[in-house]
Amino acid sequence: MTGPEETPSFRLAYVPGATPAKWARIWHERLPGIPLTLVQVPAGEAADVLRAGAADAGLVRLPVDRTFFSAIPLYTETTVVVVPKDHLITAADEVTLADLADEVVCHPLDDVLGWDAPPGEPAFERPAGTAAAVELVAAGVGLLVVPQSLARLHHRRDLTYRTVVDAPQSAVALCWPEDATTDLVEDLIGIVRGRTVNSTRGRGTVQPGQPLPKGKRPEAAGRQQPTAGGSTGRTRQGRTAAPKGTRRGRPRRRS
Repeated sequence: MTGPEETPSFRLAYVPGATPAKWARIWHERLPGIPLTLVQVPAGEAADVLRAGAADAGLVRLPVDRTFFSAIPLYTETTVVVVPKDHLITAADEVTLADLADEVVCHPLDDVLGWDAPPGEPAFERPAGTAAAVELVAAGVGLLVVPQSLARLHHRRDLTYRTVVDAPQSAVALCWPEDATTDLVEDLIGIVRGRTVNSTRGRGTVQPGQPLPKGKRPEAAGRQQPTAGGSTGRTRQGRTAAPKGTRRGRPRRRS
């Protein structure tokens, strides 16, 4: 939040695996005078960060408390199992949870898949986080099931992954406190939804009676709607069409 005399700015939180770079680039192109600060937060802490006002919006993993937050789902990730490159599972392009039944599967404390019951045999203890679980996989201690973005984030040369076709999936959403839907939040919504800079649903639309921005053509600010006959009431060069049966400026003589 900013005071009345502070320079406007915007803080976008994002969880590991989410990739805000594309939208940040578009933000800087469209709103060059308003800094966008990216704040990485653990997936389990994203809601608390937004509630505390430490960020204005966030790229978070669903579900969220919809009585407090507004959210726009963006995409749902493929779930994969991370394994050593020489593991038997790598012989297949896809696997099922049944294929993991006899494997030790790490279940880190920051798991984002919300298992009713994790697959496979449990490890001796739960790793503190996904990064620690990846280290265990590299050490040959077990396997790890995560969204594909996290497998890529913690990539190692000695590990690979395969799609788990029947595993739970994780969805990523743009989320913000419903009572804090500011103009800048609306700008970000327009960006992530792919609206163009001139979209009539954006905040850049010129309202009747407002002066046009310098260099902006009237047609771009709001074109006249056609009449019932399909004409806008304008001829070439913006002149008003003369009434039927008259010459411009004086009545037509009858023969």
